[in-house]
Amino acid sequence: MEDAARRRFLGVVAGAGVVAAAGGAAAYIASSRDAGAYDAAVEATWRHSDSFDLPAPDARKDLVRYATLAANSHNTQPWQFRLPDRAILVLPDLTRRLASVDPDNHHLFASLGCATENLVQAAAAFGLRANATFDAAAGGIRVDLEQAPAAHSPLFDAIPRRQSTRGVFDGRAVPAEHLRLLEAAGSGDGVTLRLFTERKSVEDILGFLVAGNSAQMDDAAFVAELKSWLRFNYAEAIATDDGLFSKCTGAPTLPSWLGRLIFSLVVTKDDENKTYAAQLRSSAGVAVFISDTNEPASWSAAGRCCQRFALQATALGIRHCFINQPVEVPAVRGQFAAFLGVGDRRPDLVMRFGYGPELPRSLRRPVDQVLHAA
Repeated sequence: MEDAARRRFLGVVAGAGVVAAAGGAAAYIASSRDAGAYDAAVEATWRHSDSFDLPAPDARKDLVRYATLAANSHNTQPWQFRLPDRAILVLPDLTRRLASVDPDNHHLFASLGCATENLVQAAAAFGLRANATFDAAAGGIRVDLEQAPAAHSPLFDAIPRRQSTRGVFDGRAVPAEHLRLLEAAGSGDGVTLRLFTERKSVEDILGFLVAGNSAQMDDAAFVAELKSWLRFNYAEAIATDDGLFSKCTGAPTLPSWLGRLIFSLVVTKDDENKTYAAQLRSSAGVAVFISDTNEPASWSAAGRCCQRFALQATALGIRHCFINQPVEVPAVRGQFAAFLGVGDRRPDLVMRFGYGPELPRSLRRPVDQVLHAA
């Protein structure tokens, strides 16, 4: 938090403290209890299966659990799953779409691709070969499963350790051999990965990041949508099992009413831009995923490549974090595409990567909430 934002934050908290003081002790006890419950929920969520020798119905349900650990916008978890015979359907949950930041559902379908990649990587550990194809009739991705020798890969092992780390990295460069592994993991299926590690290129990308973030912070609908997905304390995060928990960014936990008040008074465009600048400048580089065509099947393919990149990075001890503002604002996206020299192709997703500490983890909804009858 920048100095100006911190001063505003402390001023608001001090004023609110007069109102909240009477309930402070009880709130502290409740918060401590909720923190323990949250830690238990994190441990239950981000884990490998106890057994990989399971009957087919149980194995498919556990594959769905692995799929839900994938990256997705605002932690909305905009997916649902169905289990037809010897297959899994990965489908959009349009009740969780982000109408402001993602009006054409691009990120939603990319999230389905991320979930599918987790599922494909996990299937091998259960002795299954997974073949994923975009099913236009179903409106999602169909993953057909067949028996195969069981195998554990480094990417599969990384699934419970992967996280989008919204913090400052330490500035170290990634070795060339690791960059080659990242490039191989993040390319394919009509998706090109561009890696930028030169400081000038990173600064150029920062300009697009700031332009996109500025446009979004000036958009009341975007801010309202973002605010609706923020979770300011353990109890709120546990109650929903979704959203952006403040603790995951290193921010303090607060009563919901106070958190929303402070967000409205303290979070400004200029402070956010300074935060993003510090984070990007601390990173080793930027990854940009660009698909050949602009349609849901390609968006999903970009999501799969992005998730493979994230898993490979995690396996190598490299952190990552989305910085999608350059591709979320149409006017900025066109300028960003020109900078990339990709013609009329659409840049899909943008990540920064580097080395840094792990931050607290977000939660996921349980399988029974995302699994629907075939």
